[in-house]
Amino acid sequence: MPSYTHLGELPKKRHTQYKRHKEDSFLQEGLYYEHVITVKGFDRAYSVLYHLRPPTRIKHIETIEQLDLSSTENSIRPHHLRSQNLSAQGDPISGRVPFTFNEDVIISRAKPSQQQDTLYRNAAATEIIFFAKGQGIMESPFGKVPYKTNDYLVIPQGITYRLISDNINAEDQLIIESLEHVELPKRYINPDGQLKLGAPYYERDFHSPQELITLDEEKDTDILVKENQLLSKITYAHHPFDVIAWDGFVYPYTFNALDFEALTGTIHLPPPFQQTFETPGFVICNFVPRHLDHHPDAIKIPYAHSNVMMDEMLFYASGDFGSRKGIDAGSITLHPRALTHGPHPGTIKASEASNYTNELAVMVDTVKKLQLTPQAMAHDVADYSLSWLE
Repeated sequence: MPSYTHLGELPKKRHTQYKRHKEDSFLQEGLYYEHVITVKGFDRAYSVLYHLRPPTRIKHIETIEQLDLSSTENSIRPHHLRSQNLSAQGDPISGRVPFTFNEDVIISRAKPSQQQDTLYRNAAATEIIFFAKGQGIMESPFGKVPYKTNDYLVIPQGITYRLISDNINAEDQLIIESLEHVELPKRYINPDGQLKLGAPYYERDFHSPQELITLDEEKDTDILVKENQLLSKITYAHHPFDVIAWDGFVYPYTFNALDFEALTGTIHLPPPFQQTFETPGFVICNFVPRHLDHHPDAIKIPYAHSNVMMDEMLFYASGDFGSRKGIDAGSITLHPRALTHGPHPGTIKASEASNYTNELAVMVDTVKKLQLTPQAMAHDVADYSLSWLE
């Protein structure tokens, strides 16, 4: 996780009376209400928030729908999914289209056509939203977090939020839902908890909430809550963004892909050198514009690789992709375990004169097999598996 931070005026000690100011409107017990958000029970990271009202004031719960998450295409073959052809629809939540999933992760695409009006909470997963295009603000009880193109927005499990886009018609998102806690790779962190010198990013590259909202609104407020594939509407007696202060290690934050300091060598370095996030079930790697290998005989694109124990999904965000033909921004490729994948014919020779690549891509490597949804198969290039033939 990113390092400790805080906003607002905090009491001297946790779990003690934090007496309210007389001018506050909700004076029921004369105290601000403490709220602890934890990870992995009580053993891992946590934050402490202070609300104007108790954060437990539920008035009504209604089941909305059981979301459909089904698989298709059981054959083992590589896939090219032209998700750039996805039609704009819904808001940043209802407009999500699931493409692939397993027991650890759900990966969706979204091109919303309208702003998000209803607050949303994913009760089962940490969300990592990659903005291939877009700019705006995420609001939550922790305050405002600005986001922009090429940002990863990491929203810990159970946090209520709303996305407000500067231009909703320009939004283009990849959404990764992790059923496990999302962390930075342990090898980047020293025993003191600080990112090591030589790590591909630094604490100042991670951007936490910078401004509290503190809405003092005694009115019914709906929150859409997703628990696995069950979507419910929970009505609270007040607006939940009523936090006057908080501190800790659990909070939403952004990291821009272009702030990743890509490593290169005399010969090709494998994907772990580009790793950005990790969970027990999958890793996320970040391929950014970078100088290419500089050995005089270097092959400047990735070598052929057999996925022995992991499935590989790549989302191509922007730029030119030297090892693939027919791939454009917005394409998704899925290369399953047990099959060898590698550069398309002619790309090795074509790369010889190149010294730099401007590609930007997000890779998700999963321990468990990824399943494709019918929505994804609607964008499948049927003969992609034959594209390595001369």
